[in-house]
Amino acid sequence: MAPLRICSLLPSATEIVCALGLVDHLVAVSHECDYPPEVRMLPTITKSRLETGGFSGAQIDAAVSEGLRGHAGLYVLDEELLARLQPTLILTQELCEVCAVSYDQVQAAVRALHGDQTILSLEPTSLAGVLETVTAVGLAVGCPGRAAALVATLQQAFQPGVTSAPVVARPRIACLEWIDPPFSGGHWVPEMVSVAGGLDALAAAGDRSRRLTWQELAAADPDVCVLMPCGFDVEGATEHYRQADLPEEWQRLGAVRAGQIYATDANAYFSRPGPRLARGIEILAEILAAPETGLTSGDGWRRIVSAVS
Repeated sequence: MAPLRICSLLPSATEIVCALGLVDHLVAVSHECDYPPEVRMLPTITKSRLETGGFSGAQIDAAVSEGLRGHAGLYVLDEELLARLQPTLILTQELCEVCAVSYDQVQAAVRALHGDQTILSLEPTSLAGVLETVTAVGLAVGCPGRAAALVATLQQAFQPGVTSAPVVARPRIACLEWIDPPFSGGHWVPEMVSVAGGLDALAAAGDRSRRLTWQELAAADPDVCVLMPCGFDVEGATEHYRQADLPEEWQRLGAVRAGQIYATDANAYFSRPGPRLARGIEILAEILAAPETGLTSGDGWRRIVSAVS
C-alpha cells in the first residue's frame, strides 16, 4: 500500500487531521490553513484571486459577488504542485464557493494525476455533521479508533450545559457572519448558541447563512450581537465593525444601547467546522455570562461597544 499523503484544501480538515495525530502525513494545505502552527511550514497549494487588503466589509462583499458572477472561482489551485506531490488523499468540499477551491476544479486536476487518489468531500451543516466528518476522515486515513475518541470528546462539548433559565428567558443572540451588509450565521451556529444557553434571533439550526436587511435585524432586536465575520480574528472583526457604514436601525438595537456587542475570532472558533467549535460554544457562554461576571474579554472574544447612558 502506498504511504498516506494528505492534501488538505480546508482549514477545518487540516485541524481534524492534526487532531488525529497525522500532521506528518500532510504534504500540502490551503493558503488559509494556519492551525496548528506547524502546518504553516507546509507547501500551500491554493491562493485567492481577490486582493482585499484594506477593503471595508462592503467592498469585500462587492468583490466576492463580482468574482462569483465571473464563474472563474475565487481561488486558484496549483495543479503543477499537486502533480509533483502526488497525494493519495485530497480533502475538499462542495458546500460553499466562497470558502474554498471548487470541487469541479479539484476533480479536473486529479484526472491529470498518475496513480490512485481519493477525494473526500466534507460538508457538514450541523454539529452532528461535524462529528460525522471526523469519523469520515478517520476512516479515510486508517485511524477509526482515534476518530471515535475525538468524536466522544466533542460530543460531550456539544451537549447543552445546565442552565437555570427557561427557554423563554434565554438571551436572544444575533450572530453576524458579516456586518456590512449583515449576514446571519448559519448551519451549526444556531446550535452553538442553543448549547451555550441562548436563543438565535436570526436563524434556526441548519439554516444557511443569508443576507439580511437592516430592517430584519431591527425587527429581531436581539439582546446580544456577536460579530463573527468569516475569515477574521478578534482584531479583524473589530476593525471590520469600525469601518462599517451602520445605519440608524443599528443604533436603535437594544443590544447596541446596552453595550452588548462582541467581536470574536470567527476564523478559529466559528467559521471552521472542526474541533475548535467546542471553544466557540464556550465563548458564547462566556459572552452570555459577561453582564454578571463583569468580564469584557477572553480568549477569542472582546466587548467592543459600551452601554449608552
